[in-house]
Amino acid sequence: MLSYNDLRPKNDFKKRDYELVFPHMSTEEKKRTMVNLLELKKGLDNSIAPRRTDENLIFASWNIKEFGHTTQRLPESYFYIAEIISYFDLIAVQEIKSSLHDLNILLRLLGKDWGYLVNDITEGGAGNSERSCYIFNKSRVQFAGLAGEIVLWDDLTRNSELKQLKRTPYITGFTAGWKTFALINLHLHPGEGKNDLAMRKQEVSLFLKAMAKKRKNHSLWSENIILVGDFNFYRGADKDDSTIETIREAGYREVESLIGINTNVSRTNAYDRMFLTKNENFLLGQSLSGQENGGVFDPFRHVFTKGQEATYAQYLKKHYTGQKDMNDPANQRKYFNHSWRKNQLSDHFPIWCELIIDSSPVFLERSLQSYS
Repeated sequence: MLSYNDLRPKNDFKKRDYELVFPHMSTEEKKRTMVNLLELKKGLDNSIAPRRTDENLIFASWNIKEFGHTTQRLPESYFYIAEIISYFDLIAVQEIKSSLHDLNILLRLLGKDWGYLVNDITEGGAGNSERSCYIFNKSRVQFAGLAGEIVLWDDLTRNSELKQLKRTPYITGFTAGWKTFALINLHLHPGEGKNDLAMRKQEVSLFLKAMAKKRKNHSLWSENIILVGDFNFYRGADKDDSTIETIREAGYREVESLIGINTNVSRTNAYDRMFLTKNENFLLGQSLSGQENGGVFDPFRHVFTKGQEATYAQYLKKHYTGQKDMNDPANQRKYFNHSWRKNQLSDHFPIWCELIIDSSPVFLERSLQSYS
């Protein structure tokens, strides 16, 4: 459960001195945050598969826009981000920036049961000063000792202009229940121009060649691999369809419930993806209809909803740096819907799936058959 100390009424502090993350929140801000958190929790309860003790693991990925860079986020926004993350057990995060300030705030709100692993920033303009990160519930999943980056080598890139991926893939091992697996957090080159598509295709090609070599040499820490993150893929035969197919041909399958589902707030593309190695060790939870449990969660159905621009008018005026009249309700509405609220949470939705981590039924059935 999150730390809600910042939202306590003043009378609570007469009994004991609670540690605060945002000591300057007004009464109005606290009340609004609590009302919105209640609505957000309802949405999460109805959208995310429940935890089932030792049977499952709720895994997610989220590109949190410029986390640690933008100065526009309100205190309440950190509560909403933390609330969403608390419904998962393990989250791959993209776009953590050079500063870990926002990440440390988030961990304070999540509480002592939560930890994180983060890599160094990829230097240079192409790297955009970004990090990859894993946030995990230590009571549900454990770091297994593997943490590193997938770096390309000379023989692999000899005939390629590209020598490294722009953001270095971050590979980390975890254990949960009966399962041991490695996650590779990816944030591929963006854009849908001809050169962008070619660059992204080359990134994927070299990455898959590196992985194939490592698998052939048995130098991977685990054969159970999840490729996850912001792939920046665009639909279409003239876009990234052929690049996506190379991932499938390399022995990875996409989570069925996420195929073709838009993951950006503008609902134009399925940028965020999950691919699992094709083997019997990866079983996903299923809904009553038989579909794999997973999906995309839209927080803007519950917080910073359309029509609330008047509520946040003072912040819109403070944060806006353009030339339009921000006293005009029409301009407020457009700025709120298309830029400002994305800066509060993200321009991407979190994606998730349910991994089955209890293999005892399969083990017992196989063992029983061996006696027949």
